[in-house]
Amino acid sequence: MRIRDPIHGTIDVSGEEKAVIDSRFYQRLRHVRQLGFGDLAFPGATHTRHVHSLGAMHVASRVFQAVTGRSELPPEVRERFSAAVRLAVLCHDLGHMPLSHASERIAPQRALLRLPSWLDAVAEGDQATHEDFTAKLLLDSSLTPLIEENYGPLGITPEAAVGLITGAKPPRDPGFSHAGVDWTPLLRAIVSGELDADRMDYLLRDSFYTGVNYGRYDMDWLVSNLNPAVKDGRAHLALSRAAAFAFEDFLLSRHHMFISVYYHHTSVNFDAMLRRYYEEAPGEFEIPSDPEAFLHCDDVALWYTLRRSKNRWAQRIATRQGFKLLAQFTERDVGYDLDVLRSALVTGGFEHFTVESKGVLSKYFAEGSVPSLYIVDRSTGRLTEVSRYTPLYQRYSGAVRLTRLYVRPDQIEDARNMMARLLGQAVRE
Repeated sequence: MRIRDPIHGTIDVSGEEKAVIDSRFYQRLRHVRQLGFGDLAFPGATHTRHVHSLGAMHVASRVFQAVTGRSELPPEVRERFSAAVRLAVLCHDLGHMPLSHASERIAPQRALLRLPSWLDAVAEGDQATHEDFTAKLLLDSSLTPLIEENYGPLGITPEAAVGLITGAKPPRDPGFSHAGVDWTPLLRAIVSGELDADRMDYLLRDSFYTGVNYGRYDMDWLVSNLNPAVKDGRAHLALSRAAAFAFEDFLLSRHHMFISVYYHHTSVNFDAMLRRYYEEAPGEFEIPSDPEAFLHCDDVALWYTLRRSKNRWAQRIATRQGFKLLAQFTERDVGYDLDVLRSALVTGGFEHFTVESKGVLSKYFAEGSVPSLYIVDRSTGRLTEVSRYTPLYQRYSGAVRLTRLYVRPDQIEDARNMMARLLGQAVRE
């Protein structure tokens, strides 16, 4: 099967992949938008996690083919490794909840999913995450036998796919070793790492559908400069020095997309109102732990609930009557004192809320973590961790904190005048 895509052109789909795509669990992603409330700020951003996952799978193939083209893996091993990576990337977003990350705050307790103990090592807390749900759907739902039937002949198990998605080590050997070299780190890096297929697709796709240019980068040059690098018996993803500047551009593209798109004040505003809806109307909308019930938990179901709700926040969301942005600033801005501003708003009787958005250049760069990407000098084979090679990690090592104050719409002009007087600026007439 072939699929036409506005970002990558023609995407080839195998028979095994078509079986997964045709499943109810994958088709559910047609009704989960990639950017949540993003279309309220960028009307074109109505693309879904369904099409993003297809695009990411295509990118994963491009990366895998470029890397293994510089290896001595035999064709049959390449075919199996490629199928495993493509399956993992295709399924990596299956567990996303309605309006994407905004609904994870009402996810059930992780224990209710009854995940196998080997996944406990990568648990992020007591509350289930979208990765926990993805693991549940792959390991313990009606999708599981479908994967076993289609991928079993290739020697690929649902556990192997979950291992690549989560980074956890399955109890059974997933079979990603050849000639004494473990290829798991490299395959995992393609699925989830510093330069993974997920990021490489969503930056281009989100940039295209929002009409924002910041997400563009030179994917062709990056992919053509990727290599396998064996260190201590394990294969890692390595980028030639010639493409280091292109990687820095990729990092900055992601950073700028966070500031301009993912943390846009409108999206953040409605995320905050959705959080207040969940707090004030507990149980009105829930994320079920049962896989079959989860099939019906998508954006459509949540919007239906919001439109029928009597809750004030639900009504504001459903009618796009958000609070108005009063002020926004980062730690680099001077002259703003959040406590003073909030105190003045309380004293003046202004209904308001505060949101602090935090973003880091990379979640994969941390002391003691195993690097997911190296820079390689192809003339000598010398490897350098990418975080040590590029100065961008040091420059942007701290989290970017973007603080915003929102006020009820009918109070915004009075609030602006109050803030102007407080900051010693000219009062609006």
